[in-house]
Amino acid sequence: MADRWRREPIRYLLFALAASFAVWYYNFASSPAEAPLPDINPRAELHPEPDRLHIVVTGGAGESMRDPLQYYKNVTVNTVNLLDCMAGAGVKQLVYSSTCAVYGNPERLPVTELTPPLPINPYGQSKLMAEEVIRWYARSQPEFKAIVLRYFNVYGSDPGGRLGEYPRPELRAQSRISGACMDAALGLVESLTVKGTQHPTEDGTCVRDYIHVMDLISAHVAGMAHLANPPPLYNIGTGKGVSVKQFVEACRAVTGVDIKVVYQAEARPGDYAAVWSDVSKINRELGWRANYTNVEEGLRHAWQWRLQHPEGYGY
Repeated sequence: MADRWRREPIRYLLFALAASFAVWYYNFASSPAEAPLPDINPRAELHPEPDRLHIVVTGGAGESMRDPLQYYKNVTVNTVNLLDCMAGAGVKQLVYSSTCAVYGNPERLPVTELTPPLPINPYGQSKLMAEEVIRWYARSQPEFKAIVLRYFNVYGSDPGGRLGEYPRPELRAQSRISGACMDAALGLVESLTVKGTQHPTEDGTCVRDYIHVMDLISAHVAGMAHLANPPPLYNIGTGKGVSVKQFVEACRAVTGVDIKVVYQAEARPGDYAAVWSDVSKINRELGWRANYTNVEEGLRHAWQWRLQHPEGYGY
């Protein structure tokens, strides 16, 4: 299986994303807003391969503050459902995608895997709960093996132009800062709004560790060879903090567009001031490290894809 991953990592990443989206769509997008959210057992919907990846399909701190039940259901409950599905199908291996949001506002930076998790929004809390579900399940099933990867802020596109990020128009308000920058550079929105300018950081805006999507894929490839019980935990980042303001300036430089930026003092609900990773553990134990550590390079990949797909896939 690992050899197949090395040959065609994007194929299997797409499979995992499609499976996760199917569960999300059934639970949320296809149900009337006033109807109760249905319980879904993925056993009836998914047919897992020998190894399973669980990749988040809703990941917004602010959105989770407004609709916490959606996050607990989609993230935590569906992790339980997925494990139930896997048990029924005899699947005993899992790569789980978690998040740096579990750390909240850490007292010390950078964060290591030993940093106490203290999430400050339902998104981070729901992912931490899902991690615990996996760990308890692993204790009860000696043959089950897994790995937990805590992502930092994902951005970028496939340098070969095959895949890119294009959120649906109605989700633009929840999109990543990279997608929002591209929308503004393309004139799809009048301006880019940066929320939160009074954080205790050097320029007042949030500081994040931006990890290129291709580095994220390579981390999964490395993780597939190191499944264990109890499941090991690794941070997936660059080890470098970049402020939102710095990120926006990099986007301006890459696109060549003088993007209009509206700075809003009030931060998004549930937003933490700064977090970036210590990746020495995964460097040491898995031999993995990020290749794309310059945000301008990653943004250039994203911009090239958006120029070729101004209205998303199919155009």
